[in-house]
Amino acid sequence: MTSRLLHRLRPSGLLRHGDFVKLWSAQTISQFGSQVTGLALPLVAVITLDVSAFEVSALIVVETAPFLLISLPAGVWVDRLQRRPILIFGDLGRAALLATIPVAYFLDVLTIWQLYAVGFFVGVCTVFFDVAYQSYLPSLVEREQLVEGNSKLEVSRSGAQLGGPAIAGVLIEALRAPYAILVDAISFLVSGLFVVGIRKREENVPTRAERRAAKGSMRTDLGEGLRWVLGNPYLRTIAACTATFNFFSSLMGAILIVYLVRVLEFSPSMLGLMFALANVGYLAGALTSNRVSAKLGIGPAIITGAAFGVAALLIPLAPQDARGAFPYLLAAETVMMYGVVLYNVTQLSMRQAITPERLQGRMNSVMRFIVWGVMPLGTLLGGAVATGVDLRAAIWIGAIGVSLAWVPLVIGPIWSLREIPGTGDEPPQRLAQTEGEALFPGPIPQPEES
Repeated sequence: MTSRLLHRLRPSGLLRHGDFVKLWSAQTISQFGSQVTGLALPLVAVITLDVSAFEVSALIVVETAPFLLISLPAGVWVDRLQRRPILIFGDLGRAALLATIPVAYFLDVLTIWQLYAVGFFVGVCTVFFDVAYQSYLPSLVEREQLVEGNSKLEVSRSGAQLGGPAIAGVLIEALRAPYAILVDAISFLVSGLFVVGIRKREENVPTRAERRAAKGSMRTDLGEGLRWVLGNPYLRTIAACTATFNFFSSLMGAILIVYLVRVLEFSPSMLGLMFALANVGYLAGALTSNRVSAKLGIGPAIITGAAFGVAALLIPLAPQDARGAFPYLLAAETVMMYGVVLYNVTQLSMRQAITPERLQGRMNSVMRFIVWGVMPLGTLLGGAVATGVDLRAAIWIGAIGVSLAWVPLVIGPIWSLREIPGTGDEPPQRLAQTEGEALFPGPIPQPEES
């Protein structure tokens, strides 16, 4: 009996993979800290600096602009260089940048322009980190472990998000928003130290001579990455769905906190509590997505996750007071969180599995360029509608768009996919022919976050 119990208690699967556990630990810590900044940064603008709704939306535009401006060349560099050092510098860079906000506030020199500068350069670090991070996992674990790995990473994200917002709300009220951001800076520092401890070295990394020879071929490398994504029916369909969701969720998310604080009169602690409770959906998605995708099939699981976006309609339908609106927003956030995780785990695992190792960085950067590049546009439109019409109108437009983001999936080939297609070394045309054999910086979640 004792031996059976000990056998059951032994780590299994990727829990026995020391380097993956370090990566998982790093992400858990940084994700927890990011929950603080995700709530604190816009509140610094809204409460501490008392800026307009358009200036708040402009802050989100600045934060997401790097995904539009540098995602494509970042993918080329990620494919040319070792990815682990990029992860380390991305973490340490964000730690240093965020630490300047509480320092400036203490010295009474904090302005919205500093928030814009910090938001932009943190975004630059995030672009390189995210592209390298998604490209690094397939070289760290085996192909058949990708779904398990992505599921566990989503569990870490959901665990941080489950407790993070509530604690963030308390920290913001106790310390003030600028000082609370220091927690995120420390989390990035600790995350970087965990990545330093990863021992496995990547295979197929270009030599210095090969990198020197490739310096003049940026356009060629970019073209290869674009052709791979746009020529692959699965990747093309995923990009269309995610971009639609991200555009409209950014339109709504850009002014949602302004709407909740100034119109519905939510307090920071109430915001934190709502988002914390809603992350039960995130945790449930992370724990069940593996089983759901196995039961439904990869394609139907992806579509189901995206279809949960219809819950966004509950946000503009909510009563116009904090107490009455709370259950509506909680239900909307919980359902959307579940759908986002189910969508993310399945589509990301498929993308990683069908893409050759040498194209991982460019595939992820092209996808990021498409699906995150629309976010500044959505954010600007949200700010413009909120300023020119009213906040509620912008919320309605965003909610309707999010609720229809699943439409490209049922038009494309995803719906008939039951298992992840074979080797990614096959060209996109071959994948299309053999598919039958293959048998919100805000509170609104985006499918392409992982």
